[in-house]
Amino acid sequence: MTDTGRNGEALSEEDLRRKTEEFIEQEEGAAHKMTGWVANVLVALAVSMSLFHLYAAYSIVPTQTLRPVHVAMVMVLSFLMFPIARRFRHRIMVWDIAFSLLAVACIVYMLMGGDDFGDRNTLPNQWDIVFGAVFIVMLLEATRRTSGWIMPLVCVLFLLYAVFGNHLDAPWGHRGYSIGRIVGHMYMTLEGIFGPAVDVASTLIILFTIFGAVLQHSGAGRFFIDFSFSAMGGKATGAGRTVVLASFLLGGPSGSGVATTVTLGSVAYPIMAKSGYGRNAAGGLLAAGGLGAILSPPVLGAAAFLIAEFLKISYLDVIIMASIPTVLFYFGLLVMVELDIRKYRMREIPMPPPQKLTALLRRSGFHFFSLVSIVVFMLIGFSPVLSVFYATLIAVLMSFLNPAEALWPRRLVRTLADGSIGMLNVGATCAAAGIIVGTVTLTGLGQKFSVIVIDYAGGSLVLTAIFTSLVVWIVGLAVPVTASYIICAVIAAPAMIKLGVPDYAAHMFIFYYAVLSEVSPPTALSPFAAAAITGGNPYVTTLQSWKYTMPAFLVPFAFVLDPFGGTLLLQLDNVGWIDGAIVLFGAFLGIALMAGAAQGWVLARTNRLETILLLLAGTLLLIPSLLESLITALTGFDIPYERAVAIALAVAVLLMHRLRTGRLLGAA
Repeated sequence: MTDTGRNGEALSEEDLRRKTEEFIEQEEGAAHKMTGWVANVLVALAVSMSLFHLYAAYSIVPTQTLRPVHVAMVMVLSFLMFPIARRFRHRIMVWDIAFSLLAVACIVYMLMGGDDFGDRNTLPNQWDIVFGAVFIVMLLEATRRTSGWIMPLVCVLFLLYAVFGNHLDAPWGHRGYSIGRIVGHMYMTLEGIFGPAVDVASTLIILFTIFGAVLQHSGAGRFFIDFSFSAMGGKATGAGRTVVLASFLLGGPSGSGVATTVTLGSVAYPIMAKSGYGRNAAGGLLAAGGLGAILSPPVLGAAAFLIAEFLKISYLDVIIMASIPTVLFYFGLLVMVELDIRKYRMREIPMPPPQKLTALLRRSGFHFFSLVSIVVFMLIGFSPVLSVFYATLIAVLMSFLNPAEALWPRRLVRTLADGSIGMLNVGATCAAAGIIVGTVTLTGLGQKFSVIVIDYAGGSLVLTAIFTSLVVWIVGLAVPVTASYIICAVIAAPAMIKLGVPDYAAHMFIFYYAVLSEVSPPTALSPFAAAAITGGNPYVTTLQSWKYTMPAFLVPFAFVLDPFGGTLLLQLDNVGWIDGAIVLFGAFLGIALMAGAAQGWVLARTNRLETILLLLAGTLLLIPSLLESLITALTGFDIPYERAVAIALAVAVLLMHRLRTGRLLGAA
C-alpha cells in the first residue's frame, strides 16, 4: 500500500510503519528490538511474569508479596527492554543490568524484613532509608524510560512538596516531613508506591493485557475489521460507519487508543479516501474511533480498573456505569458520519465484495464469545480477576477452532511475552503514581486542594466542575490517561464530592476527561498517529478529532450537574420506565443536536444562529439543570419541566432550519 504525504510525496508501507511506530513509542516507550539469545532471555523473563500473574490470579498470593514482586518484575523488564537514551537502543548496557539488580535487591530486602519491616515505617533505620531511597530513584528512572520525563518530574515535585511544605503559607502549607518519614511511607507501607494503583496493576490490568494479547494473536483484531466491513456491505459510503463499528470492537484486543487508531487506519484509510474523506477529516475520525477503545466495555482502559479500587466497588459496576456513556459516544460519532456523507457528498465507488458475513462468522465468530465471556463470568458470580483468568483460558482454547490462528506453543509464548511487555509503561506509571497518592495521604493535599477549588468557584458546582475538567485536561496533556486519572482522582475529586456529587459520578467525570485529553489540542498522540497514516496535518487532524468527539465533552457534566439524569446514565437503577425514557431520549437527541452544531450541517449547511441554538438546545437536553439554574437566577421562578422546555427549543430550531433550507431529513 502507498499513500501521499502532505507535500505530495509517496509514502511506502515501510514509511507508514516507521511513522506510526514513532507515535506508539511516544505512548509506550521506545523499546529495544533484540535478536538471538538476548531476545530469548527477554522473552523468557516476560513469559515468566505473565505465568506468575496467571498463577496469582488462580491461587492465593499474599498482597504483601504480590505487589512488590510485580513492581520488581516491571522494573527489571523496563531496564532491560528500554534504553537509558535513544543512542543506546537495541543493546543492553552494563548499567541496565546494574539497575535491574538494584531494583531486585530493594524488593528482596523488603520481603526478608517480615512484619517488623512494615511496623517501623514511621521510624525507619538507616538501611531502610538507604534501600528505600535507592528504590524510589530506580522507580523514577524506570518510569522515565517507559513513559518519558513528565511523570517522574511530577513525582519529584510532590516529594519536594512533602519535604518543604512547612515553608508554604496556608492553605497549601503543612508541617513538613523528614526524608526518613517520607521513605517509610512510600516504601514500607501499602499506602505509597505499593498502594491501590499497584494493587490494580498487579491483578486486573496485567491480566486484561494478557487477555488482549491472546485476542490479538489469535486473529481477533483482523476478524473485527473484516466483520465491520462485511456488516456494512462493503459500500464506500459505509467507510465511516465501518470505522465506528470496528473501533468499538477493536477496543478489546488493543486496549489502547493509539494502537486502535493505527491498526484500523492502515486498513480503512484508503477506502475512506476513495469515498471522499479528506486526509485531515479521515485522520480525525480514526483518532476519535480509537479513543472510544479506552471507553468501551468490557475491557475499557487501565484507569477504569482503578475506579473500582478507589470506590471499593466491583469491576462489573464500572462496566455498567460506562455502558450508556459509551453508547452515547458512539451514537455521536455515527451521527457525525451520517452528516459527513451528506456534507461531503460522498460517492459510491466500485469495491471488492466483502467476505460473506455468514462464512466469516462461521470461521472466526468465536472471538465474540471470547470477548463477552468476561462479563458472563462476572454475572454468574466470579470475581473480576477470576473472570478474566477463565476468559483468557477460553480464548486460548477457542483459538484452535481456526487452525490458521491457533495459539500453538511458539505463538503462545510470544503472546504471553507481549502480555507482560504491553503493560510495562502502565505498570511503572501506576507504581510512580503511588508516590503522588502517598504524598496526598501524608500531607492532606486532597482536602486542601478541594477547599481552594471551591473557594475559587464561590461554592458553585458548575464552576467547580469546569475548573476540574480544565485541571484534568491540562494534566492529561502531559501524562498518560492512567496517571492523569490517578493524580486528579486524589486531588480534584474531593472538591466535587464536598459539593454533594456522588463519589462514583465524580470519579467517572475525571476518568472521561482524562481519556478525552487524548484527542485534545495541542498535544494528542492518537490524532498525530492518524495524521502519519493519512498524510494530513497533525494539528488540523487534532482539531478534526476534537470536532468528532465534541458532543462527548459535555456528557461528563451530566454525571455531576444533573442528580437524576446522572444517576440514570451511570447506574441504571431506581428510575421509573417513563422517567428513564425521557432522560435517555433527551440525552440521545442532545448528542445528535450537538453533532449537527459541530458539523455545521443538519439538512443543509447551518447558519451561525442555527449553530448556536443547536449547541444550546443540545447542551440543555443533556444537562437540563443548567436551564433550571439560568431561569431561576434570572426570574426567581423554578421551572419543573426543564427537559420539555429544552425539547421544545430543539424542535423550534429544527423547524426553523427546515423552513429556511426547504429540505427533508435524509436529503443529500
